[in-house]
Amino acid sequence: MRQGEDEKIAVLILAAGKGTRMKSDLPKVLHPLAGRPLLAHVVDVAREMGPERIVAVVGHGGSDVRAAFAGQGLIFVEQTPQLGTGHAVLAAQEAFSDFRGSVLILCGDVPLLTSETLRQFIALHRQRQMLLTLLTAKLDHPGGYGRVVKDENNSLIRIVEEKDATPEEKAIQEINTGLYCVESSFLFEAVASIGQSNAQREYYLTDIIAIGRQRGLPMSSFLAVDPDAIMGINSPDDLRRAEMILAARAR
Repeated sequence: MRQGEDEKIAVLILAAGKGTRMKSDLPKVLHPLAGRPLLAHVVDVAREMGPERIVAVVGHGGSDVRAAFAGQGLIFVEQTPQLGTGHAVLAAQEAFSDFRGSVLILCGDVPLLTSETLRQFIALHRQRQMLLTLLTAKLDHPGGYGRVVKDENNSLIRIVEEKDATPEEKAIQEINTGLYCVESSFLFEAVASIGQSNAQREYYLTDIIAIGRQRGLPMSSFLAVDPDAIMGINSPDDLRRAEMILAARAR
């Protein structure tokens, strides 16, 4: 049986990245899309899920991000230094100390996410009574993304980052979007045991999948129908493409 209590949900938004490829001193999540910060679009869709709380992990330009969202009911957590996504979640542990339920992990630079995708994602997590569900997508050109490694039964084995992937793993088209629904009872205990034996010497949140696998815990994945919905913004070109996608949706 899944360990959530009364199907409560809370949101954790990872928003600490510097965004070096944006070629700007502005914190990545404050870059404007359709006249509003990237993070504002993520917060909007998060609120539509009716969460008990929304926690944002900030780092680079954290004071600017806090100021931009002052009075909006967000709980901010500082990640210093920034040692990867697993480390970011661990930094937020105290903000969830009294929470028992599902934690929806979103990224502050994935602004095209739709409420429809998220509702389907959460519904599947609950129906299957999972401890962890990963949102994935299939891309024709998956370069740069972590690949989703599965067994012959289509069950999750692990996520491998491209820098650490073998040629066979790089050929996998199903990618990790960085978005998860995880029961709090498993999440924070698992991230506390993550190591950093990888090319970046960082604590990867993706490693909790291998931890769950080793323990035989119930985990699943949900394939997003619309790859645009999980598009991350990493460059000015990405931002321009996102503007075009939003304009097309509006039409």
